[in-house]
Amino acid sequence: MSQLSETHRDEMHALGRRARAASRALARAPGRARAAALQGMADALDAHHAEILAANAKDLARADEKGITGAMRDRLALTAGRIADMAAGLREIASLPDPIGEVLSERTRPNGIRVAQVRIPLGVIGIIYEARPNVTADAAGLCLKSGNVVFLRGGSEAAHSNAAILAVLREAVAAAGLPADAIMSLPSTDRAWILAMLEAEEFLDVIIPRGGEALIRFVTANSRVPVIKHYKGVCHVFVDCDADLDKAEAIAFNAKVQRPGVCNAMETLLVHATVADQFLPRIAAALIEAGVELRGCPRTLCLVPSAVAATEADWHAEFLDLILAVRVVDDYDAALDHIATYGSDHTEAIVSENYSTVRRFLTEVNSSVVVANASTRFSDGGQMGLGAEIGISTTRLHAYGPMGVNDLTTRKYVITGDGQTRH
Repeated sequence: MSQLSETHRDEMHALGRRARAASRALARAPGRARAAALQGMADALDAHHAEILAANAKDLARADEKGITGAMRDRLALTAGRIADMAAGLREIASLPDPIGEVLSERTRPNGIRVAQVRIPLGVIGIIYEARPNVTADAAGLCLKSGNVVFLRGGSEAAHSNAAILAVLREAVAAAGLPADAIMSLPSTDRAWILAMLEAEEFLDVIIPRGGEALIRFVTANSRVPVIKHYKGVCHVFVDCDADLDKAEAIAFNAKVQRPGVCNAMETLLVHATVADQFLPRIAAALIEAGVELRGCPRTLCLVPSAVAATEADWHAEFLDLILAVRVVDDYDAALDHIATYGSDHTEAIVSENYSTVRRFLTEVNSSVVVANASTRFSDGGQMGLGAEIGISTTRLHAYGPMGVNDLTTRKYVITGDGQTRH
């Protein structure tokens, strides 16, 4: 880690003062102005997609030189379709109800004073993320909609892509009459700037890291600013004894293969012993054909001889790749015991046609997202109607699960009276 110098601190404080000034201006802006800016940001992404793709090509060329392949390279890559999806996400965010100023509760006390809770922005949010340039647009859009200034610190592997996207978005925000400093970034990908951000408690209100477990643990250990954490996504699919096996095969295959390098991909498949001999050979054949390496318990190895023996570490692992841990469990309770031991509070799914079992699972599993008879890949802000997400919180303060616009606000109490005094 690079050393933090007084120059870093001084420059961070100067940036922080700009952020605070922009935050005050943004808080005064009406919802329609923020929505118009978001529409302009989406239009700008569409208009400048060629420049963004050219910048991304530089990042991909450097990734190739470093030997980055597979899921990690896929997370870095942009296409015309992915840029269009980024723009569509901004338009969806723009169309959401404006959260700022929403009255959450209101009551009149016996003495006549009125007490209300009103939604307000958090203020200035720092986002630290790796290898996914789409986060630049998602985070900027969600923060702008919720009236927050955002500090973006993307990874060096996506430096060209992030800079191109940031320039387009800042220009669009300024064209809409809002401060360009509503969307800010650090001057360098030098890791010392992370420390500078983490120490700037008088200028930032919250830090949200998105990346590998090592990054998030470093941020948590070193930050003076409150941190919303998501350590990893060890997501399970449990195929119950009452599962429709056709549904189960489609769900498990999608959850692992559709995009294995993301946090809501299935990492462990749990199969009820009653259906294991029917289900495991068929799902294993499909997964192996798709290039998935299976790591199984002893009972799995008997049914799928081509699998390799799972180690204890495999049950804890977030592979983020075409690797899957597989365990045969005796019953429902054994499945829940496994999830309680190895899960990461991210996303857990059950496949079952038994209503009572499904209700038990949805009630008893307290991960941030629980799913019945659908893929874990739906644990996603865009898929859940949030427009996009700033991240998936696996801690319970102050948000839990995919964080959309409302999760980037807090609330204040507003008391109004007519001359009352306290006795």
